Amino acid sequence: MKSKFRAALAVLLFASVSAVDLIAEEMAGSVSASQVPPPNQFNSGDIAWMLTSSALVLMMTAPGLALFYGGLVRKKNILGVMMQCITLMGVMSVIWALYGYSLCFGDSVGGMGLIGDFKYAFLNGVAPYWDEQLKIGVHPAYSPSLPRSVHMVFQMMFFIITPALICGAFAERMKFSSMVLFSVLWGTFIYCPVAHWVWSDLGWCSELNAKATYRAYDFAGGTVVHITSGISALVCSLLLGKRLGYGQEPMPPHNLTYTYIGATMLWFGWFGFNAGSAGAADLRAANAFVTTHMAAAAGTISWALIEWVVRGKPSILGACSGAVAGLVCVTPASGSATPMSGIILGLCAGAVCFYACTTIKNKFGYDDSLDAFGVHGVGGTLGALLTGVFATRAVIPGVTEPCGLLEGNANQVIAQAVGAGAAMLLAVIGTVIILKIVDAVLGLRVNQAGELQGLDINQHGEEGYIFY
Repeated sequence: MKSKFRAALAVLLFASVSAVDLIAEEMAGSVSASQVPPPNQFNSGDIAWMLTSSALVLMMTAPGLALFYGGLVRKKNILGVMMQCITLMGVMSVIWALYGYSLCFGDSVGGMGLIGDFKYAFLNGVAPYWDEQLKIGVHPAYSPSLPRSVHMVFQMMFFIITPALICGAFAERMKFSSMVLFSVLWGTFIYCPVAHWVWSDLGWCSELNAKATYRAYDFAGGTVVHITSGISALVCSLLLGKRLGYGQEPMPPHNLTYTYIGATMLWFGWFGFNAGSAGAADLRAANAFVTTHMAAAAGTISWALIEWVVRGKPSILGACSGAVAGLVCVTPASGSATPMSGIILGLCAGAVCFYACTTIKNKFGYDDSLDAFGVHGVGGTLGALLTGVFATRAVIPGVTEPCGLLEGNANQVIAQAVGAGAAMLLAVIGTVIILKIVDAVLGLRVNQAGELQGLDINQHGEEGYIFY
């Protein structure tokens, strides 16, 4: 058996090396001198910042989200959560390279601004080379100082973490195989269209599209990431049903130490998430960085303070949840609002999301296991709307007209609501259809015995904790 394994490994390594050599030879033969970027065309500082930001956002999925969610589930399900996160890091990366990036940032099909074409499928044309025809590295609407490959890899990290957020809604009860299929379909048919709407320069509600009727500000993903994932999370929790024993037996977090570490890693990584969305190491990135931090700080205070007043004691879970709520809420506004506005956003997020995760959840009785809807759906929607209030021309480069409600532009709130509403509608309808398909093909939930046993053993044959 060992000899066969070694032989197979040797063949695999030989094939891999041969393939890499062949690709390198083809690239060397196809790259002309005109494709090599001229001196100083690409900004090394911008590239360094964007690569760093990409790494920070990837860290948000694992270990950040894996630990944050992992600590909140029961100990028999911690490896299930971690396996979901690392698997999505792999699967969604490949999907993004095959066609995801193209659907988001390719040319609009039919010119309607709804979805991109396959212009960049299989990363065609996505390389760190000079585009002789356009005289740029990346489309100027995104960043002319970056090679397109850097823009691609930064956006990839958002494609990874967004479906991972939804996992918090169906934690402890969905089959692993079903989670994988659901995430691929959801990323393809929900994330990609919304990302094209909002972030492509051809999107129908994009800030970058001067022809758009409803130009909504979404600097780093309030609509694209948090509203879509949060609303889909609510649909998942409703259609999958409650966990066995939910509301009848205690289901406390098994390790709040993990949750604390994960939350602080998310806070740290969010600087790449928001400030990196500037596409350059510039003043807008600096503003986003500071505004992001102030919102997280205010959210921490807000949730913990309310908990202190209502329950008599502030909890570490409340403080961590408040920090994440503040970060979610400021995400769409971080590139258009000031740091002082960020404080207001954080205070509002802490209060509103606390109410959503306690009063509203208890009233309606749905089992959103880790409050993906209460924090991301509610916080993302709140942030999208408040962005229309606090957006200011003092932050957005090249803008001289009033931006937000406080500057006299009430229409911006309407534009924000239209963009958010469209994303919600697609998320609800699309998620229902996708769940029905997955249920028909694989089934959604583990059986009763598997749920009682725990997903770690039932789905992966491992245990997170072994005591001797």
